Amino acid sequence: MLTKNEAARRDANPLAKAGELPRNVEVSKLPNGLTVVTDRMDHLESAALGVWVKAGSRDELDHEHGIAHLLEHMAFKGTASRSARDIAEQIENVGGDVNAATSAETTSFYARVLKDDVPLAIDILSDILTNSLFEEEELRREQHVILQEIGAAMDSPEDVVFDNFQAAAYSGQALGRPIMGTPETVSSFSADHLRSYLADHYHGPNMVLAASGNVDHDAIVRMAETRFASFGAAPAREPVGCRYSGGEAVHNKALQEAQIVLGFEGRAYHARDFYASQVLATLLGGGMSSRLFQEVREKRGLCYSIYAFHWGFSDTGLFGIHAATEEADIEQLMPVMLEELRKAGDFIDESELNRARAQISAGLMMSMESPASRAGQIARQILLYGRPISNDELMDRLQALTVDRLSDLAARLFGEAQPTVSAIGPVASLPSSADMAAHLSAR
Repeated sequence: MLTKNEAARRDANPLAKAGELPRNVEVSKLPNGLTVVTDRMDHLESAALGVWVKAGSRDELDHEHGIAHLLEHMAFKGTASRSARDIAEQIENVGGDVNAATSAETTSFYARVLKDDVPLAIDILSDILTNSLFEEEELRREQHVILQEIGAAMDSPEDVVFDNFQAAAYSGQALGRPIMGTPETVSSFSADHLRSYLADHYHGPNMVLAASGNVDHDAIVRMAETRFASFGAAPAREPVGCRYSGGEAVHNKALQEAQIVLGFEGRAYHARDFYASQVLATLLGGGMSSRLFQEVREKRGLCYSIYAFHWGFSDTGLFGIHAATEEADIEQLMPVMLEELRKAGDFIDESELNRARAQISAGLMMSMESPASRAGQIARQILLYGRPISNDELMDRLQALTVDRLSDLAARLFGEAQPTVSAIGPVASLPSSADMAAHLSAR
């Protein structure tokens, strides 16, 4: 039974109207549009909290490539009241930690602390987001660090094959570019570029302050009202829509191992088949019992590593299979892999669906034991769907899937779409994307 105050708060909360809020979750919206959401776990002595911004690498203009990632780095390099060392020492003096991450569609700044240190964490997070100085000396130093990070990624064939895969899938578009940028673009940015990007994209309506653990919702709202009030209430610039194109990025190179990614257009977060795509990826290559692992590695020993994945974005998606193998095994590997994808469009067994569903359900439940996972998940749900989604609702969506729906999806994903092929290493014997498409469309 809700108390009178709880009922009033939910009645006034637009995010709750689409469905009942998950247990122990409370949501408030500040006057500038910034959403505050908490997920209370009273049995813990700690809390995880952060600010998630609906702005990532795909929101960058051509001349801004890599600036979202650079801004994430620079947020910790000094404010009007704290030096970079002060930021690190103050959070670590209480045994906490603070970090950040940039993805294609979001940037997050987060901390983990004991429950009594939540006010300090909020103060530090608000300070780095509202008062960063972006001093030139610190900027040049951090640009050099990112150039080393880019160099390290370019030395990793597995990183390169995935960067090339996304570039081929979304040719000439922001979503197809590496998140870190290029040495040329990263080196070109000034402090004014950072301030301009921050002003364009960090607005209240596309920001979420999320906290999970032993937290007090009303106390966090009061702190947020003071510390995050400077963010504007106008909506931020909408990203340019992306269109899957498909293509090839095959580089024959003298390496010990061949890295191969075969992909197809997946489903966006809001699409009907998003959850079906997640389950299909698990069924095909999500574990040791999956079709691809059993057929390719266990029965035939054609590769060391093979798995399937599905990445959802706000308006598109990518479904892919990654394999790492020796040159001598490519000729046998590819027909077997393609045949397993083609067969998924003909038949899926109920036991396979149940097993994949159990894997996803268990992973979700296990992640709910971590306050950091819960805070991140609920923040992304609000940015994507406009409201928190309960575990019961997620489970209902999984339970609604049928083998016929999955096999129909597989037939459409693999048999009708233009594939994307990315490979690096000794891959001269790799079939062309046209040959792969012909194999998959054969019935």
